[in-house]
Amino acid sequence: MQFDFSYTIWIVLIPFLAFLFTGIFGGKLKPFISGLIGTAGLFISFSLSVITAYRYFFEIEKTSGAFQKIIAHNTVWLKFSENLHVDLGVLLDPISIMMLIVITLISLMVHIYSLGYMKGDAGFSRFFTFLSLFSFSMLGLVVATNIFQMYIFWELVGVSSYLLIGYYYEKPSAVSAAKKAFIVTRFADLGFLIGILLLSYTTGTFDFLTLTDTGGTAILQGSGVPFLGMSTMTWALLLIFMGGAGKSAMFPLHVWLPDAMEGPTPVSALIHAATMVVAGVYLVARLFPLFVFSAPNALEIVGYVGGISSLFAAIIACTQIDIKRILAYSTMSQIGYMMLALGVSGYGGENGLGFMASMFHLFTHAMFKALLFLGAGSIIHAVHSNNFSDMGNLRKFLPVTHITFLIACFAISGIPPFAGFFSKDEILVAAFEHNKILFFIEFAVAGLTAFYMFRLYFNVFWGKETHYHSTPHESPFTMTIPLIFLSIASIGVGFIPFNELVTSDAKPFEILTHWDIAVPSVAMAIVGISTAMLFYKKENSISTVVVSFLGKFYRVALNKFYFDELYLLITKKIVFRFISEPIAVFDKKVIDGAMNGIAAITNFSSEKIKGMQSGQLQHYAFAFVSGAVVIALILLYLIEK
Repeated sequence: MQFDFSYTIWIVLIPFLAFLFTGIFGGKLKPFISGLIGTAGLFISFSLSVITAYRYFFEIEKTSGAFQKIIAHNTVWLKFSENLHVDLGVLLDPISIMMLIVITLISLMVHIYSLGYMKGDAGFSRFFTFLSLFSFSMLGLVVATNIFQMYIFWELVGVSSYLLIGYYYEKPSAVSAAKKAFIVTRFADLGFLIGILLLSYTTGTFDFLTLTDTGGTAILQGSGVPFLGMSTMTWALLLIFMGGAGKSAMFPLHVWLPDAMEGPTPVSALIHAATMVVAGVYLVARLFPLFVFSAPNALEIVGYVGGISSLFAAIIACTQIDIKRILAYSTMSQIGYMMLALGVSGYGGENGLGFMASMFHLFTHAMFKALLFLGAGSIIHAVHSNNFSDMGNLRKFLPVTHITFLIACFAISGIPPFAGFFSKDEILVAAFEHNKILFFIEFAVAGLTAFYMFRLYFNVFWGKETHYHSTPHESPFTMTIPLIFLSIASIGVGFIPFNELVTSDAKPFEILTHWDIAVPSVAMAIVGISTAMLFYKKENSISTVVVSFLGKFYRVALNKFYFDELYLLITKKIVFRFISEPIAVFDKKVIDGAMNGIAAITNFSSEKIKGMQSGQLQHYAFAFVSGAVVIALILLYLIEK
């Protein structure tokens, strides 16, 4: 059965229309009306996304056993040649439809949650305007038919992120965090842009269908012209991955993500947990055939960057006390899992297990990480603090938040039957089959993840009760309903048969539970949970003794391995001093000096000759007579010669 999917353009456009309407007329409406408009828009987009997913996966006919790639809408925008042109359109395939569900669902939950969380805020309408802009940008990114359209919306996502991180613009820390995120990702996006230009030069196209056609010319051109030991295609894909690593906060471009927690907590759930930071994973997945067949070296780098980022972030998360920063580093670690899974994957059937596992973990992670951030927002809403040192025994004050947060902790720790167990297990299997080093890294991260998440859980909901200035109370229903929904999703989505829906070659394949890997990984998680329970469920000095034993290593991890200080050293002491300052001096002394010199000569000359245009007749007569005399003398001299 065939369907007309042209209506899917409205999934993208409705949030844009909500952005325009609330942006233009929001000041004339009651703030709550702006929130309802944005929420209603996302509900419509989510409903259309669900309908699209059902029709695509269960009703349309497959081609040769594979799900089709459908261009639902396409408009040629800029045409450079017959093959090289920039289009604006909607591409539907398994990964884009999966992302439509993720983005619209999480954004809808965040919109509903924000109706309660942001109530009474002076910028209520502005906040929902920015949320709609972000949703539009992210939806436009994932349905892009070509890499240049993706880049356009990629930058719009960056703008949206800047606006939402710096939402509390009266706070210097929020302004600094917004600028930091914008600048770091701009460096990464420069690599992305250069990579796009190299890719289009090598293949002659921007179009995703052409680029990812495994039997097409783009794949065959992958060897390209060698440069510094690698092909042009490899360099292009590494530069494109640089843009993805920046957006997904991968090591060493991760420094912006913890500071981005300066934005309102719903922003953290939407942008920096469930949708924006997985854009880099989606980018690699979208170009996956090129990474596999044209640049295997690039794919290996993707895997190792993911593994290093995952371990690095997990270690730091074990030392932090700001609950949102712990979740930020947790996000970085989980995105590392997804990147690693892509890096150890092949193409087609069981060989593409890593690809399927990465997309599966992206989907499950969106549910439980959004739940964790929204749960953190409920906690902050109750105690007006981000530090768990100001919390304790909150389970008796926040029963709904407590249960839903606990479910999310089990899910991210990989405890069955929660969703994270199923997706994490497939990643570990893929890593074990292809790269033992990366497998043991992620095996260790599994234990660290369980430890730092339950360290957070026990400090907040158990432990010694802090003296609160006012009695904490549960959040309003607009905040608890999304928590309950996402907690159910954090259990249920693990049973979705992703191996039949989202695979590297769009064809289903069989998977088995590898108990030889699943059992040890669950045991490792239980060890992490038990250790956290021993340290933090009741007040004791065990954690203090361990911190003392770890000594300098703990202090280095607590200070995030001094990467912020390293970047400041590089920028201030090296870039500013030896590059920026000499350029500034050259600009001032040479460029400005030359322009100022020309201006001075012009002023001097005009000052000397301006009397010639005095407007007085006797001056003109004198000049005329003097000129005539000079000419006559010259002629007389020439005649005598």
